[in-house]
Amino acid sequence: MMQQSKVGTMGSRMPAAATPLIEVHDITKVYGEGPSAVEALRGVSLTIFHGEFVAIMGPSGSGKSTFMHLLGCLDRPTSGSYRLAGQEVSGLTRDQLAAIRSRQIGFVFQSFNLLARTSALENVELPMLYAGVAQKARDERAHTLLEQVGLGERMNHRPNELSGGQQQRVAIARALANDAPLLMADEPTGNLDSTSSVEIMTLFRNLNRDQGITVVVVTHATDIAAWSNRIVTFRDGLIIDDRPTREAFPGSAGGAGAPDLERQEASS
Repeated sequence: MMQQSKVGTMGSRMPAAATPLIEVHDITKVYGEGPSAVEALRGVSLTIFHGEFVAIMGPSGSGKSTFMHLLGCLDRPTSGSYRLAGQEVSGLTRDQLAAIRSRQIGFVFQSFNLLARTSALENVELPMLYAGVAQKARDERAHTLLEQVGLGERMNHRPNELSGGQQQRVAIARALANDAPLLMADEPTGNLDSTSSVEIMTLFRNLNRDQGITVVVVTHATDIAAWSNRIVTFRDGLIIDDRPTREAFPGSAGGAGAPDLERQEASS
């Protein structure tokens, strides 16, 4: 196993002139103080390049969710350096972190987090509303994104009128609303059946391949991680493994689970 990989050459499909989007060096995160303090991260270093599709794996308590919160600027490290698109963000204020999130990061969560009383269109428009985008531009952009995720005929439906997979598609469209170069997903298929999971992972893969969006997915499921190009594994607050998916799942260019899921996709 490779300890604390700091190079992005582990990932596949990177262009020759790839540049780092995420540069983390010796990050720690400690909750509490004194004897009761908990070290969630114990000196993690990692580089993720523009255009990578990375899966972050690990058992409960491994530090993977804490690491995602730090990458997503939802929290700050106790120590260490985090550069996002070349900007040091580890010491920014809450307001500054919020500004970074609104411009550079799109989030997709297991629970969808849609507003129940508003339509799919209005849910997708919400980030643009907060960003001060004019109504006409918001409407046009939201229409385009919902068509892109296959919900062109469901724009005026509320979340309770949509399936779980459709709700997650709305959440993905919303995450793309401000043209963020980084899409972060925390267990995005955790509440979905296998068919809907295939649809969502196909969408992530296409966004990565066709639009060059950097995708980071946190998951405990190997069949979901198999859709990525690179797998980073956490345990006890450390990275214990970092390798291309084709090496983690030998004999399959896309990983062990992806071909089976793709066959499901073709037959669905």
